[in-house]
Amino acid sequence: MGHRRYTVSLFAIACALSTPAQANAEDPAASGDPNVPLQPVTEGARVFEPSYFEQFAPRNALDMVQRLPGFSIKGGNDQGQRGLGQADQNVIVNGERFSSKSDTIRDQLARIPAGDVIRIELVDGNSLDIPGLTGLIANVIYASEGASGQFSWRPGFRPYNTEARYLGGEISMTGSDGPLDFTVSLSNDNNRFGADGPILVTAADGSLIEDQQTKFSGGFDNPKLATNFTYDFGGGAFANLNLSYGEDFIFRDMPETGFPLVGPVRMRDAHVRERGPRYEIGGDIEFPLGPGTLKLIGLERYQRDNMTAVVVDTFDDGSTAEGSRFERRDGEGERIGRFEYGWNMWNADWQLSGEAAFNRLDRSSRLSILEPNGEFEQVAFPAGNGGVTEDRYEGTLSFSTQLSPTLSIQAIAGGEYSKIEQTGSAANARSFQRPKGSLALSWKPADDFDVSITGARRVGQLSFGAFLGSVNLNDDNQNGGNNALVPPQSWEVDVEANKSLGAWGSLKFTARQAWFEDFIDWFPLDDGGEARGNIGDATRTHLELTATINMDPIGWKGARFDINGVKRWMSVTDAFTGEDRPFSNDLIDRLNVDFRYDIPDSDWAVGSGINTFNPAGYSRRYEVGRGWEGPTFAWLFAEHKDVFGLTVRATAGNILGARNYFERTVYEGDRPDAPVAFREYMDRRIGPIFNFQISGDF
Repeated sequence: MGHRRYTVSLFAIACALSTPAQANAEDPAASGDPNVPLQPVTEGARVFEPSYFEQFAPRNALDMVQRLPGFSIKGGNDQGQRGLGQADQNVIVNGERFSSKSDTIRDQLARIPAGDVIRIELVDGNSLDIPGLTGLIANVIYASEGASGQFSWRPGFRPYNTEARYLGGEISMTGSDGPLDFTVSLSNDNNRFGADGPILVTAADGSLIEDQQTKFSGGFDNPKLATNFTYDFGGGAFANLNLSYGEDFIFRDMPETGFPLVGPVRMRDAHVRERGPRYEIGGDIEFPLGPGTLKLIGLERYQRDNMTAVVVDTFDDGSTAEGSRFERRDGEGERIGRFEYGWNMWNADWQLSGEAAFNRLDRSSRLSILEPNGEFEQVAFPAGNGGVTEDRYEGTLSFSTQLSPTLSIQAIAGGEYSKIEQTGSAANARSFQRPKGSLALSWKPADDFDVSITGARRVGQLSFGAFLGSVNLNDDNQNGGNNALVPPQSWEVDVEANKSLGAWGSLKFTARQAWFEDFIDWFPLDDGGEARGNIGDATRTHLELTATINMDPIGWKGARFDINGVKRWMSVTDAFTGEDRPFSNDLIDRLNVDFRYDIPDSDWAVGSGINTFNPAGYSRRYEVGRGWEGPTFAWLFAEHKDVFGLTVRATAGNILGARNYFERTVYEGDRPDAPVAFREYMDRRIGPIFNFQISGDF
């Protein structure tokens, strides 16, 4: 959003400041040039000038935002979000949200050169005229002058189970030509991963049934070309155009050798391949109209996924091979039109918005069984074929105002209408009306302390794939389709408190309570199968602490700790047993601690970190299980900020030897009354992980 211009002299003054400062709104004439429009500092904001980040030698705006004390990036438009809707991210750029779903906010920040950043403001979301923003928001103020480019190459390797990763990274160019600002990037988000080790299959009494030696290797590449153009028409009117095209390549290889207590040795060849194109065309135009400003937004997104999974078992005694093949072709698209009209009235910011979103999924599937002649023969699988569409319309009215110098309020009220239609063997159609909205209060009794409280009624997004059937060949599971799914709804209360510790750093505490209706989890079907379905009411309590602790006050210059911890309590009634349990595969707790030491008077930085992640298990009709990795990941890194003008970083990960675990109990019939058929326990080596990053600009 580089439609605002700044002078070089202003940038030099900003760099001369050595600490973040509290600032008030500035007069445009303060720059010394009355012809230069200077965007005023948001009232009440904590301002971080470029000099604050100098010790980190940032290459782009992402490097800078990640070093804000007590702040972590969250939210932003993504493909799982319901339309565009109200803003839900905690980072904006030049006071504007970004209307793309293919690019994350991290992608966008990584393409803004650090030299173009004027300042970053930490500000109360209620003080901005963007409905939906609450709590602490980072506003990145930047201006592009001329053309500049940057690149990042991110190779890596693991000693076990995976091939080296050579082609990860991004190259981008940003620039300005009169009223036109542009960004062009070519990126490849990729990774390689794997593990090896035993799986023990035991009977209900604990006796060994089979010892399986397994190996897992996988990876993905997501090359993408993305562009953004911003044109300033003058007079407060400007437009954005976002274009992107990419390809997805995913592979998983899972060979296995089974040594049963009785019977022949079994050799399994199992693999999955996925690939397909995706594109997005999106844009918006904003201009003054009457007493306010009108913004029109349009977006078209589509992706195709071609997936093939094959499992074949052969035996050392020459027995007939057994196997299956599952093929699925998905075409998924989304088309959105949205308007936002904002104006000021009665000392408050108002906005009227409307959105129409049209989502679609077309799926064709084929399930085949390996015959004794070595050929795959297709079998009937009608639940895996069909289509799902949703036509959705919503309207909202919002206002925000300052009730006092320390208290502000934001209110949003609206509703949506949606119609869901399904074709195929389980054709169905339904329509829904849902209220939605929020009320947020922010209190800032002191410059270094603020609290926000938000109550909201939200409507969740559906995964269209859950309407149709699919299979997991390696786990011998079949997921039925459910044509009666409805969107989940929730009442949520969020409390966020931020406390600046001055030179010591910052603390942020978040508490969130959610009450769900029509919660979605595994659900029994009448035909004896199972699918994703609405299983009733549920609750979740979320507590989170984010902290930055600087060691400068005790004389350890350049050292800091960044800490993030989460704890959740969940409650939902199991649809198969009636027991209370957590949500399937949801997070129970997490702890992340990062240490970084920028060595004074040098170009070196070193550091380390630890991470623990504890997920809940899952509960299905015929089995329960849990997969996790740990118990603790740890890493070390070293970074040199000027190797012939480049930043070079090397990281050694998983130095404590975290492992890949999975366990499940499979029953002969419906839980909980059916006897146990068998249990599996997997304990596989991941090994060390070595990553490198070389970044620079041109």
